[in-house]
Amino acid sequence: MNEYIANRMNGIDASGIRKVFDLAAKMEHPINLSIGQPHFDVPDPVKKAANEAVLAGKNRYTPTQGIEPLRNALRKELLSEFGWSDAMERPMLITSGVSGALKLAFAVTINPGDEVILFDPYFVMYKHLTALYGGVPVLVDTYPDFTPKSEDIEKAITSKTKIICLNTPCNPTGQIYTKECLKAIADIARKHNILVISDEIYNFYCYDNKFESMAKYYEKTLLMRGFSKSHSMTGWRMGWVTGPKNVVEKMTILQQYSFVCAPSVAQEATLVALKTNMDDKIADYKVKRDLVYNGLKDKFNLVCPHGAFYAFVPVPESMTATDFVTKAIQNNVLLIPGNVFSSKDTHFRLSFAAKDEDIKQGIDILNSLV
Repeated sequence: MNEYIANRMNGIDASGIRKVFDLAAKMEHPINLSIGQPHFDVPDPVKKAANEAVLAGKNRYTPTQGIEPLRNALRKELLSEFGWSDAMERPMLITSGVSGALKLAFAVTINPGDEVILFDPYFVMYKHLTALYGGVPVLVDTYPDFTPKSEDIEKAITSKTKIICLNTPCNPTGQIYTKECLKAIADIARKHNILVISDEIYNFYCYDNKFESMAKYYEKTLLMRGFSKSHSMTGWRMGWVTGPKNVVEKMTILQQYSFVCAPSVAQEATLVALKTNMDDKIADYKVKRDLVYNGLKDKFNLVCPHGAFYAFVPVPESMTATDFVTKAIQNNVLLIPGNVFSSKDTHFRLSFAAKDEDIKQGIDILNSLV
């Protein structure tokens, strides 16, 4: 019954990821290689800072754009990373996670009919947010190596192209875009005066090469990062965005009438998170990545994931990814079928944000299925 429901919701259904989460809750001791959050807990100093903030009474609304000490601390990070002379004057908005930043950004930029280029496979939210605001998702195929090609991007651009949305390191593929790839995208965006949204929530998780940000190569980049993945603060909803002043200002205005502000206590604790070294956790995840890649590459022809904590694994040509994932679930291994993230149903997403024992057991079962 669709009474009272707006037409804009017609193309949006429950995430396939959420469906697997719900299924996991009903299973006894599944090997869960589906979940997109770190398996470790929030660092103790960050928890302590949150407790102290609560006891100090910092539980009220903050300014819409976020507390000034946190915004300035993040600007100093920009100065250190990019060397921007205007880093301390850059517009900065603290958001309710990168998901909150994405919702605000799509809401303030997309008019009905505007086209948004997404690299397929893509994070599931991008397509639905585009559609929610009347935009048209335009998919650029990046199979088999998950790297977008300049000629394919150029072919996808029309007079209606408004945004190129990218995610590096990428969910679901684990791919990291090289400096050369980012420069090529920047050249195309500059040529056509296109806004780039760069979702860099996994920027800490780089295993083989140094992370490169799109913001380094293109001035009209809406740069988004957060603390959900780097510090396992998924439930704290802490993200931030900087970029073209007019866009960030409109996002700030809209935040007044939606999220109001990011969680106050989490903002205080994030000041400590910024000073908390997570190198040991990233080193641990490189070991997990190697377990997955070495364990699956021979039977599954897996492309090595260089970042994030996912592998996007091709299934045998004789079956769809949905069929394979169904088989895996019947054998107590939870995965996400690739068609959640893609126009194709040829791969599944495996998350190695799990205990090493679970990863090893899962690999054995998956290999036995082929």
